Formats: sequence, C-alpha cells, structure tokens
Amino acid sequence: MNVDYSKKIWNLCVEQGIPLVYASSAATYGMGEYGFSDSYENMDQLKPLNPYGQSKLDFDLWALAQERKPFFWAGLKFFNVYGPNEVHKGRMASVVYHAFNQIQNNKHLKLFRSHHPDYKEGEQKREFIYVKDVVNVLIWLMNDRKSSAIYNLGSGKANTFLDLAHAVFKALNLSPEIEFIDTPVDIRDKYQYFTEADMSKLQKAGYTFPFYSIDQGVEDYVKNYLLKKAHI
Repeated sequence: MNVDYSKKIWNLCVEQGIPLVYASSAATYGMGEYGFSDSYENMDQLKPLNPYGQSKLDFDLWALAQERKPFFWAGLKFFNVYGPNEVHKGRMASVVYHAFNQIQNNKHLKLFRSHHPDYKEGEQKREFIYVKDVVNVLIWLMNDRKSSAIYNLGSGKANTFLDLAHAVFKALNLSPEIEFIDTPVDIRDKYQYFTEADMSKLQKAGYTFPFYSIDQGVEDYVKNYLLKKAHI
C-alpha cells in the first residue's frame, strides 16, 4: 500500500503539473553497508532492515526509473527527526522526547549498553535532525525547484547518545544521571552503531543554511515546548 499510494500521487502530479516533495527514509540504508551517501550508485543493493524501509527503497527505485516525472520532484531520506508535535507517535517518538519524559519521571536516564568492541558505552552515534531544519529544507525545495533528485536530510553530523543525553540534562538544568542497560537480544544483531548523512548533494543544489546543533535543537525543544507543554 505504501508504494502503490505513492505511485498514484506521483502520476497525479505528472498529469496535473504539480511539483512533488515526498518522504523517503534513512531506513533504506539498512546497516549502512554501502555508507550513507544519497548518490544513486549501489542504491539497488541497499538492504533495509524492515518492511517500512524496503517500501521506501522500492518507491525510490521506481521513481528513478520513470520516464514521466513531475516537472520538479524531490525524495527526502529523513534521518532521526526530533521536535515539537510528535507525541502522537507514541513509542516511535524521538529519543529526545522519551529521554525528557524519563528524566522528568525518574531523575535519571537509561541508555543501551554497547555490545560492539569499537564503541564505548553511550558512544554509539546517530544522525539527529531538528524538525525546524526539516521544515526549512522542505520550504526551500518547494520555492527553489532547481534540481530534482533524492536527497539525504540530516544535520550532516553524527552525535553520540551521550551527547544527546547531556543536552537534555543541560536543558533541564540537571546533573547527568545515566544508567546503561543491555540492548534487547532480539534487536541486538540489527542495532545500528553509526549513521551519518552525507549532505553534499543538497549543499551542491544550493542549500547552504546552517543546521541546529544537537545542543541548540534540544535546548529549544525542551525549554520552549516540552517544559511549557506547548506540544501535541
């Protein structure tokens, strides 16, 4: 359904002369065997870890193969987005949101222990992007409409889970209290220890505005939304 519906939207945009910006996902990269570049090389060899990621990859490949395309289109591979208005996502809400609630309720935070010899506890790295940056890129693409392509959308800088945790504690004006727990066995073999968006293609397309750092984004989210309950 995810793929078929997207195809219908694509074809409607072609027929009606409507620009299209759609959501792909960094989940298409799987364990990152081929890195995190949004070039089309090796795209057909990517191995997503779940049906959601596979559906996004299937549509990306289908879109690239089409002769008839919207006059402008962009597929965005969102990395780990956090920010206001994600409460409805429940357990799928961002790590920042869950960390905030856990610290507020328990005064400490639990993080997964590292089970990889190359990574110390809490130093697993992920690419996090603040939702305000996502919105800025979306608006820019719809206004600029120069280079149709599939783009990564992250900040371009991976941060450790300790970086994120310390940013949340700092925004709450609390000293860090962190406990490490074992990663559940059923997800341990598919746990990603490193993701980082290569943002060079979007930059070459003309988007050169700065992104929020993890400290800046978390501080804004926590102080101006979560603490004030100004979020949905």
